[in-house]
Amino acid sequence: MVNFGKKLMADQVEEWKGYYINYKLMKKLLKQYVQQTQIGGKDCEQVLKEFSRILDDQIERIVLFLLQQQGHLSRRIEELGAQRAAIMQQVDTSRVFQLREDYREVGRDLVKLLRFVDMNATGLRKILKKFDKRFGYKFTDYYVTTRSNHPYSQLQQVFKQVVIFWHLRSATAVAGALSRNLAYLEHEHRGSFLSIYDNPSVVLQDPIIDQVNHAVQKLTHATSFMQYLGQHALIVQDDTPSGSEDNVDDESYHFMSLMLNLVNTFLYMVNTYIIVPTADDYSVSLGAAATVCGIIIGSMAVAQVFSSVYFSAWSNRSYFRPLVFSSIMLFSGNLLYALAYDLNSLTVLLIGRILCGLGSARAVNRRYISDCVPLKIRLQASAGFVSASALGMACGPGLAGFLQTKFTIYSLTFNQSTLPGWVMSIAWLLYLVWLWFSFKEPEHFAKAAAEAAARTSQPSESGHQESANLEEGLAQPLLLGSEERLDDNSEDNDDEDAKSSHEPATSFASAYKLLTPSVKVQLLIYFMLKYAMEILLSESSVVTTYYFNWDTSAVAIFLAILGLTVLPVNAIVGSYVTNWFEDRQILLASEIMVLIGIIMSFRYTPHYSIPQYVSSALITFVFAEVLEGVNLSLLSRVMSSRLSRGTYNGGLLSTEAGTLARVVADATITAAGYLGTDMLLNVTLLPPLVITIVSIVATFCTYNTLY
Repeated sequence: MVNFGKKLMADQVEEWKGYYINYKLMKKLLKQYVQQTQIGGKDCEQVLKEFSRILDDQIERIVLFLLQQQGHLSRRIEELGAQRAAIMQQVDTSRVFQLREDYREVGRDLVKLLRFVDMNATGLRKILKKFDKRFGYKFTDYYVTTRSNHPYSQLQQVFKQVVIFWHLRSATAVAGALSRNLAYLEHEHRGSFLSIYDNPSVVLQDPIIDQVNHAVQKLTHATSFMQYLGQHALIVQDDTPSGSEDNVDDESYHFMSLMLNLVNTFLYMVNTYIIVPTADDYSVSLGAAATVCGIIIGSMAVAQVFSSVYFSAWSNRSYFRPLVFSSIMLFSGNLLYALAYDLNSLTVLLIGRILCGLGSARAVNRRYISDCVPLKIRLQASAGFVSASALGMACGPGLAGFLQTKFTIYSLTFNQSTLPGWVMSIAWLLYLVWLWFSFKEPEHFAKAAAEAAARTSQPSESGHQESANLEEGLAQPLLLGSEERLDDNSEDNDDEDAKSSHEPATSFASAYKLLTPSVKVQLLIYFMLKYAMEILLSESSVVTTYYFNWDTSAVAIFLAILGLTVLPVNAIVGSYVTNWFEDRQILLASEIMVLIGIIMSFRYTPHYSIPQYVSSALITFVFAEVLEGVNLSLLSRVMSSRLSRGTYNGGLLSTEAGTLARVVADATITAAGYLGTDMLLNVTLLPPLVITIVSIVATFCTYNTLY
């Protein structure tokens, strides 16, 4: 992993070198301040004031240079415009080509300027975080709060979204001028009198314009629908990947294996939610209370808490074997779920659901996309992962609505309760056959297995040779990385560049130590939204039957409609809303709307109406979906890079938080059932109400660190 200090030095524009943030100096000052406070030379308040003043000076230098360069670019475009007007009077092909190159040179300088802003903003964020880490003090919160809204603060020019957009409007205006003039020169060269405004659908294809647009989008964190969906997968990618860093080439990429992972994701989500409309009837038919449906639904989530860990670890060695194991467990679990009716055994039913949970391979699916899909299509694959999950969530209850029949074959009962198990067991059996003949294990696993076999088949070789092979195959990357880090330490004196600071977490305890307050709050929010959604979905059958006398088909349609809102809502948020507002603003607004939805869901009078239930459910579910996307986007941004790799990664932590929320929610439903069905709704809504309020307060406390 390349250290940011090295990256900053390597990517600097040489003639602008004196205007970048002095990252090396700031790190040295931090180390000196730590030493001085330890020996009593300075107190924290004095350090705070001195460091704030130095940061102010650094930011002012950056902003003044930025304004100067913007004016310089505008003057150059104005001068080139005068030259173009002169050329129109007397066509000179050589001058047209030269003028076109001059315009492109302005575009290249604009890209440099946008990257200049991006690199300095990143450096400021990292310095603020380093200060908080070294001193255990919320300096970031203090600095951003005192500077962001002050009328004379230069920090606004770098961080505050409104002013950044002002700069980017300038950049967009320059890009527009470049596009228009390049198009004019192109048309004039061909003898055409058309302009870009005469045919808006035709976009000028020029590499410089593409680079400018990409730089603007990166700087604003502007996102398309596909990018927004991809963020749900929490597959962390580097901001500035290069071709050399992408260790997956087009030849080793296997499309069918990717499809098998996406189908696994889809089927698992169908499997999770297909029983929701009928779980209460199934528990009653086995002699239990209707509210035991919470345990039936939640038992799958309980097993998933453990399966996520071993599947994540297993994916370090293979993808094929975990997927085969997953298919066998899900086939067996659904078979037991279906047979429990004729065996009249609630225990068999629960064992079946636990086996299904033990077959949850979502960690493998996510890891496969991260490790085995080329970088250029990884975003589409991540969006496919999320879309498959959303589609499965909608299709599960919808499919249950079509299984309203009853018949017997060889003393086996097929009805609305058992058919979900039979259908899913057949689906997983067919999937297993497809997987067995079509999946291709990635090459890096095959090479590792071949090397291991070669070492095993040659026991007569000397121990020295084996040691050399081991060093060459395993230790060399670590040694190279150590040399780079050692060199970086000698230049920057930064203890974070030590070898241990780049190693992935090796346990939940070590992963927990890497969680900053911002990350903990985002995981709390993820827990909250999953808790609220699980309460809404899992108790829907019991609540609607008790208050509205809905049958299974009505419940299935209602849940399917809720699931179908996922993609349209994400399309609106990803394509528009995230480009108008900051992620943290959307996060806070969504939390408040979820709170409003929960408050609306309570039964305040003896008469509980369908419009109240449906409207409150839609508000809660839709804004929880919005919240999930923004939450995972922020989580990937504030999380340590050490949690983007290894078994105990950020994806596993978020999965565990969400799964634990589902377990607690389903247990809450069953426990509340002992108080009576008439009290079920209000009692189960109290915990998510409290957790949502706590998460909103926690968001306010960490708001200024979410940038």
